[in-house]
Amino acid sequence: MACTLTLDVSPPVHRWMNTTLDRDAFKKTIPVLAARVPASKTGSLLKSDVMKKSLMDLPKVRSVLRDPHDDLERLILLNVSEDAALTTEVRNFLQEQSATLVTHNLDLTYDYWTADEILQSILPEELCKGSPSGFAITGHLAHMNLNKEYLPYKHIIGQIKNPMIQTVVNKLDSIDTKYRFFKMELLAGEPNYIVEHHESNCRFTFDFTHVYWNSRLHTEHDRLVQHFKPTDVIADVFAGVGPFAIPAAKKGCAVFANDLNPESARYLSKNIIDNKVASLVRASCEDGRDFIKKVVARAMEHPFPAYTGPKLSKMQEKEEKRRLQLAKSSQPAALAPVDQSPRQAISHFVMNLPDSAIEFLDSFRGILLEGTSERDLSGIYASMPMVHCHCFTRELQPDRAEADIRQRVESKLGHKLDAEVALHMVRSVAPNKDMYCISFRLPRDVAFAR
Repeated sequence: MACTLTLDVSPPVHRWMNTTLDRDAFKKTIPVLAARVPASKTGSLLKSDVMKKSLMDLPKVRSVLRDPHDDLERLILLNVSEDAALTTEVRNFLQEQSATLVTHNLDLTYDYWTADEILQSILPEELCKGSPSGFAITGHLAHMNLNKEYLPYKHIIGQIKNPMIQTVVNKLDSIDTKYRFFKMELLAGEPNYIVEHHESNCRFTFDFTHVYWNSRLHTEHDRLVQHFKPTDVIADVFAGVGPFAIPAAKKGCAVFANDLNPESARYLSKNIIDNKVASLVRASCEDGRDFIKKVVARAMEHPFPAYTGPKLSKMQEKEEKRRLQLAKSSQPAALAPVDQSPRQAISHFVMNLPDSAIEFLDSFRGILLEGTSERDLSGIYASMPMVHCHCFTRELQPDRAEADIRQRVESKLGHKLDAEVALHMVRSVAPNKDMYCISFRLPRDVAFAR
């Protein structure tokens, strides 16, 4: 049996490129064998078990072409360069189908190869392993966090991008210490940093250079919102531009959303309006400690209206009107009572500032006594709110990570955590650093501490 030749479709190697990407240099012509057959026989040849292993199966390459010399003929591309590589069985089958073997030049250009394949052909060989081909995409912008060994090639790396991406940036090691957003440098494209990003059926607009946003947290945003009931009141201490607050409001939750960064608060307010949840989200711009201490009184003094059910579509509204009209002319069935009480109690606190959120936990001491000495809270807070606190740990073993996080949380609260505690591993952020979310029922003794 003749040996099967493997087509070399790897990109041409151009390790001389280090600052400017020359896309025109990435051209490759590969002679491949093609079977010329009458158009009427194309289907039977493609479906044949005999031909399965010999047909070309390359991404982005059409395996059947019109013969440029005869509209009634088709060229079926094979995965070999010469007929000597075909088995006797395949050759006999093609002869039975009145096929003629011809050579077809397969022309590959820059767009054929993936970003990783292009990088492999440009970077020095010692840097090819683990090359930084991955981009985190936010709207029209892609951002990277390059290791120092790749920095000499940062601009050419930035030019290897999806055509839909208009701007590529590299996150620098320095972080704004007050508002926690990354400083960054432009690698390629236009310096347009105001992005429109879609997540959880919501639209978020923000300036990527002045607010914190991490597209890799999409799953965590969704996971936590799934824990909320539509009747809940959420206090989002470090709300950013609204990745927790706005999806929660879309669900029906009432939300107090706060962020210290004026730019985050400004875009949060815009996103509240753009996503049509202004009646359910109240934005503020203040220190997290002050927000925690004041939000309980705000919820009591200016409560949100009761949850009245999911928003109806126009079709559903018509059906509801028709149902009510029919109910007037017949004896209505007994309906379960609907709680129409204003929403005065905070159900959940969200603290998504993993670098320092634990440090704010002492602010919960006495929050149910803050300006509420004359009020009876026993009914309103029969159940204490849940606190969802994101944090980092350098303990990589789950049991040691849990012990580390619990010890720090309890130390800051000044109280042991009760039984209702859950720890969720969010993601690894570095080889020796993991992000977790600890969720716990706020101890009553902490909330009423003097």
